[in-house]
Amino acid sequence: MKIDYPIRLNSYLAKSGFGSRRFCDDLIASGHVTVNMRKITEMGFKVDEQDVVMVDKVLAEPADRVYYIALNKPRGYVCTNYDPNERLYARDLITIADSNLLFHVGRLDKDSSGLILYTNDGQVAQQISHPSMQIEKEYAIMTKEPLLRSDLEEALRGVYIDSPKPYVIKRFEIKSKRWASIILTEGRNRELRKIFSYFGYTIERLVRIRIGPIKIGTLGEGKYRIVTKAEMQALLEGKNE
Repeated sequence: MKIDYPIRLNSYLAKSGFGSRRFCDDLIASGHVTVNMRKITEMGFKVDEQDVVMVDKVLAEPADRVYYIALNKPRGYVCTNYDPNERLYARDLITIADSNLLFHVGRLDKDSSGLILYTNDGQVAQQISHPSMQIEKEYAIMTKEPLLRSDLEEALRGVYIDSPKPYVIKRFEIKSKRWASIILTEGRNRELRKIFSYFGYTIERLVRIRIGPIKIGTLGEGKYRIVTKAEMQALLEGKNE
């Protein structure tokens, strides 16, 4: 990964796999980052190639190359890179040399499975995570109870659950009595689980099968693949097919 120095500290951290630039701004502001053993909280601070940058005593080093990886996450694995209460990390399923520099793009909770993207490119992660991109995420959902079309039609209009902003689905297709395909364009925490619980449904399976133009296809559970250049280009252009 070629870097033009001097570089802003948040971009350096993002290229080192610590998260999006926005997340790295939070790391800096909260006092977790040192440069040459000096704590830095200044936004816009720049570093040179010879500077020693650390996050909570962990050395920050940019990866030699940029990765964009699609993983089929099994249930029971968490997307966060560290949680003292968890043992199964989705990132550990990715066996490349620089996997410790990868971070997830978007959310997929522990009880859900399916497609999630990992990268060490913080700038791109921030771009495709921004709500203005309106990137579609498609899910296959199985419920314990039979589905009613009227409930999902109401969700198209939006339902108010726990905030002044409604939860809205973009499209749906009922596949069978208890299976449906749901498409979202937002990434709010546990959004589908909250919507279905609101209507009294128990979700038995929740699988993400598509992010924009990137499809899970025949990718086996627990397996990963490199996202193609064509897929990344389409994703960055906001295409959903």
